[in-house]
Amino acid sequence: MGIVEGNRQNYKFLDFIMSFFVMTLILSNIASSAKIVDLGFSLFGLPFAFDGGTLLFPLSYVFGDILTEVYGFKASRRVIWTGFCALVISSLVFFLLRALPSDPVWEGYAGDAAYDAILGGMSTGGIAAASLAGYFAGEFSNSVILSKIKIAMKGKLLFARTITSTLIGELLDTLIFVSIACLTGVFGWELFFTLIITNYVLKCLIEALMTPLTYLAVWKLKKAEGVDVYDVGVKYNPFAA
Repeated sequence: MGIVEGNRQNYKFLDFIMSFFVMTLILSNIASSAKIVDLGFSLFGLPFAFDGGTLLFPLSYVFGDILTEVYGFKASRRVIWTGFCALVISSLVFFLLRALPSDPVWEGYAGDAAYDAILGGMSTGGIAAASLAGYFAGEFSNSVILSKIKIAMKGKLLFARTITSTLIGELLDTLIFVSIACLTGVFGWELFFTLIITNYVLKCLIEALMTPLTYLAVWKLKKAEGVDVYDVGVKYNPFAA
C-alpha cells in the first residue's frame, strides 16, 4: 500500500486513537503539576527526580508516531490541534475552580493552599503554558520528521524513524516545558537541570521500550484501515486547514 492521502470518513480507529492521545496529554499535565518523583539516586551527579507526567507523556509521542505513520501528517495535525484545544479547556476549568469561593468544611481539611500546591500549575496556567509551548514544538517536529524520513526511506525501518523523531521532538519539548515551568514558578530553578536531563532520558527510554508495541499497532492498523499514507507533496504547515 502507498496511498498519498486516505479518506478520513472510512477510518475505523482514528477517533479511538485520538481519544487516548488527548486523555494521555491531559492526565500527564495534571500529574506534572501534582508531584515530583525522586527515585533516590543520582544521574551524572544530579538527583534522579522527574515530574509525575514524565511517566505518561511519552505515550502521546507513541500515539503521534502511530498517527503519522498510518494516517499521515494531515490527520496527525488535526489530532495535535485537538489535544492543544483540550489542554486549553482543561486549564480554564482548573482556573475557574480556583476562582470560585471555597466551602468552609473543605477548607478545614484541604483548602485553597492544598489546591494551589497540587493543581496550581494547571489553575494558574504555568503547567499549561509550559506544556502547550513544548507540546506544540515537540509534537509537530516529531510528526514532520517521521513523515519526511518515511518518504526518504520508502517506508522501511520504522524503528529508525520513531527513535530519530523522538530524540528531536522530546528534546525540544523538554527544554521548552521545563524552562517555562521554572519561569512561571511551577518548579524551582534548583530543579532545572535535574528535570531536563531525567525527563529527557526517561521519555526517550520509555518510547524506545514501547517500540515493539508501536510496530504491532502500526501493522494492525494499516491492515485494518487498508491505508498506508505517504505524505508526498504535503505542506508541513501546522496552521494549514
